[in-house]
Amino acid sequence: MSVGDRLDLTLRLVQNAGKLSVSELAERLGVSEMTVRRDLNTLEGQGLLRRVHGGAVPVRPREEGGGFLARREWQAATKDRLGSAVAAMVEPGSSVLLDAGTTTVHVAEHLVERAPLTVAVLSLQAAVVLADKPGIELLIVGGRSRPGERSLVGPLALRTLQALSFDFFVMSIGGVHAERGWTEFSLDDAAVKQAGLAQAARTVAVADATKLGVRAFSQVAQLSAVGTFVTDAAAEDAQTHPSGPLTLRALRESGVETHLA
Repeated sequence: MSVGDRLDLTLRLVQNAGKLSVSELAERLGVSEMTVRRDLNTLEGQGLLRRVHGGAVPVRPREEGGGFLARREWQAATKDRLGSAVAAMVEPGSSVLLDAGTTTVHVAEHLVERAPLTVAVLSLQAAVVLADKPGIELLIVGGRSRPGERSLVGPLALRTLQALSFDFFVMSIGGVHAERGWTEFSLDDAAVKQAGLAQAARTVAVADATKLGVRAFSQVAQLSAVGTFVTDAAAEDAQTHPSGPLTLRALRESGVETHLA
């Protein structure tokens, strides 16, 4: 796992747990406690978390946006490849539900090339990318904007999704685990993803390889609930991502079509 990937995952784990110890992070990430301490110092220096005795706690996101903006540049080239690969699967003329997240913003950028499309977005960031683009009929799903992430969640978002149906649901994910399936760090985000799964004829999940083997707080669905999974080729490298090959095998055994970008 690269330093940027590890910092990304460390930040997400601390933000969503509220507090994690150095030893817990070392176990979850598969690295030494010395490495964890160095990473926590880096993140604290960027104002993204605060060191406390034995561990770390999250810092309230700044007004201009916290979690999304902090992660946006990490693995940007990889996420752009993933975005291109996912967009290529979408047939022109389709209706698409686009999930929130840093990777799905890259999907949005490439969906413009697949117009005409009807695209409903669960992300304020994706809405900005697709607004006023020729051939894109943009629908912004109502709901509450989750601070820092700018994802649209809550009862209004759920009611809107239940009234619609889609050809494709492009789902981002916090973690995918051989036993726990698709998981998210936020209960609100998990509920919206469950609604998207129920309303789409086909779901394509997308995540970079750092998400493989991660068990986030809330289970979204079993592995078999998703038809296709797109990740990067590093997922097959057991040395870089120890959980990658095991998770890929579990996905394939569950009937999920996997693509490595």
